[in-house]
Amino acid sequence: MTLIQPTRSINARRWNTTAAMKMAAVFVLAALATHANAGLEEGRVKAQACIACHGADGNSVIPTIPSIAGQPRQFLVTALYMFREGRRKSDVMAPFAAKLSNTDLNDLAAYFNAQKMTPPTGQASEETVAKGRAITAANNCVACHTATLVGQQQMPRLAGQHKPYLLEQLKAFKAGTRGDLDGTMTSAAQGLVVEELDMLADYLSTLQVP
Repeated sequence: MTLIQPTRSINARRWNTTAAMKMAAVFVLAALATHANAGLEEGRVKAQACIACHGADGNSVIPTIPSIAGQPRQFLVTALYMFREGRRKSDVMAPFAAKLSNTDLNDLAAYFNAQKMTPPTGQASEETVAKGRAITAANNCVACHTATLVGQQQMPRLAGQHKPYLLEQLKAFKAGTRGDLDGTMTSAAQGLVVEELDMLADYLSTLQVP
């Protein structure tokens, strides 16, 4: 009997620990769910100022203006912050972002992140796909933008973005005129010639988002 009692005690302690961990996980998931929805409705109202350029649901129909539907929340916040602080230049975005509070940044990011991206309708040639994949592999694009190039955290989704917008940004990175959070993109673009930038933008713009 003296051997059985300690075993039961240990098992009881293990059960209590497991139960406590499960309960803690429930509370953490609940907190994350609340955070994920925080500011969504507020963002919907504030997003009315963005509709003319980015579309009502963040799906832009203007090729030189990015679609921001479904972009990572942290990326959206970071982009707006950089416009607000003058680290990215834009005659349109800078005056708009200058008026935004930190709460506004988070609310807008919550709303546009929750919108569904319209799938691209174009299709790249086999040659473009092959060379596009080779360029992304050689420059390790997937390390930041994920294997499917849908982005994560402060890294934007590239898949399905408008080609003219992508090409313009890639050229700006190469020229050193586009604001870059840590210099990674500016450095990566230096080794690419204009033809490669065009092919890369073509490839990325036709990628379907899983």
